Amino acid sequence: MAGGAFVSEGGNGGRDYEGGVTVFVVITCMVAAMGGLLFGYDLGISGGVTSMNEFLSKFFPQLEKQRVKAKHETAYCKFDDQKLQLFTSSLYLAALVASFVASVVTRKYGRKVSMFTGGLAFLTGALINAFAINVTMLIIGRLLLGVGVGFANQSTPVYLSEMAPAKIRGALNICFQVAITSGILVANLINYGTSNMAKNGWRVSLGLAAVPAILMVIGSFFLPDTPNSMLERGKYEEAKQMLKKVRGTENVDHEFQDIRDACEAAKKVEHPWKNIMQSKYRPALVFCSAIPFFQQITGINVIMFYAPVLFKTLGFGDDAALMSAVITGVVNVLATFVSLYSVDRFGRRFLFLEGGIQMFICQILVGSFIGLKFGTTGTGTLTPATADWILVFICVYVAGFAWSWGPLGWLVPSEICPLEIRPAGQAINVSVNMFFTFLIGQFFLTMLCHMKFGLFYFFAGMVAIMTIFIYFLFPETRGVPIEEMGRVWKQHWFWKNYIPDDAVIGGNDEN
Repeated sequence: MAGGAFVSEGGNGGRDYEGGVTVFVVITCMVAAMGGLLFGYDLGISGGVTSMNEFLSKFFPQLEKQRVKAKHETAYCKFDDQKLQLFTSSLYLAALVASFVASVVTRKYGRKVSMFTGGLAFLTGALINAFAINVTMLIIGRLLLGVGVGFANQSTPVYLSEMAPAKIRGALNICFQVAITSGILVANLINYGTSNMAKNGWRVSLGLAAVPAILMVIGSFFLPDTPNSMLERGKYEEAKQMLKKVRGTENVDHEFQDIRDACEAAKKVEHPWKNIMQSKYRPALVFCSAIPFFQQITGINVIMFYAPVLFKTLGFGDDAALMSAVITGVVNVLATFVSLYSVDRFGRRFLFLEGGIQMFICQILVGSFIGLKFGTTGTGTLTPATADWILVFICVYVAGFAWSWGPLGWLVPSEICPLEIRPAGQAINVSVNMFFTFLIGQFFLTMLCHMKFGLFYFFAGMVAIMTIFIYFLFPETRGVPIEEMGRVWKQHWFWKNYIPDDAVIGGNDEN
């Protein structure tokens, strides 16, 4: 069909492995998902800190001076400062570079080693930021935080996808997104509290980033490695025993053999970066690149790490801006639980498409409300009623993202790559995500200053494009074992043209 082949659970052509959902695997995946707290906390904390007057006057006094010197201040240009934006965006540039290093570490030494490294780097960066005395220390701290995020985002989604049974892989993988949204909410609440401190509230906000880092470091000590990772390093008997433990059954021969076949195929691949360019891996390459690009171009991180600044720009008071960010944070967490329930029931395509339509409508409405009140000059004031409506539509927008592109942006790339290119595929996913997060973080306030309310129409247009992209090119992957994912592409109206009939993907042939 035009929208792509639909492969339903139980009718996907893959094998139904024995074993159920064990308490052990659920607890293990929940602990591993705590890596998302690192990313989430930073997304939430940076916007609140950069809206605190004490922080701005200490590190970015030029921003206040240029406001005073300006003959008139437009609502759109209040915070247009490249150095201020670099404080936010530098983390994501470091995460981009770190993701490539992390892909090698993840492949050679295992997923948990990569998670430990990420936690340690994040902890160091948090402490440097908390005791920063100049902008240089702030940027160094942010770069180390970026290394932590790069390693955690590279390894955690892969870990979750490999440990989880196929029938609930979506739900367990989305625990990563739940941790991200929880980190954002906690950060917003902390910012709201520390903003009322007489002195050094920003230090407390930045320093508390050490808490999720410590959880990550400790958790990685106790987590077992995945059977896939053990097999990659030749630990066959240990891998089989671990698979029995996570599946809760002694009869794991079929699944173990499939994973082993995939592992043997992966070992023959000496250059995964070169091989991912091959025709039979074209779907994985395209989606590992396109999904993180579209995830960022929705404009979500404008809301997530610039929410207090954005609300303050639109005329909300200091406390009102931070509280509005808390409200969107609550909506973000609650909506993520919707995806936890629905992703393995309604599938990935449905959530992608519904979320896209919802975000498109909300971006158009928010842009229109802002345009009507501020026009192109940026002068005007918001009435309480208009401010409330803008907040409502932003919350509906956040909800649409949180149960669709938010969690699926991490889930889908981690589940569609065969083992032999999985580290490369996930590195591409993380690096593309971080690169465009960096661009949005570095230039959003400047774009807002120049594009004004039209910026929201720009994001709406991108949401429309990505929704059409998903409709025509993305097949359903719900309930398909990772090692059997190649069969999905062979059934798709478009992608089948790139996959030879005799291609073996993930150790399985299509006969």
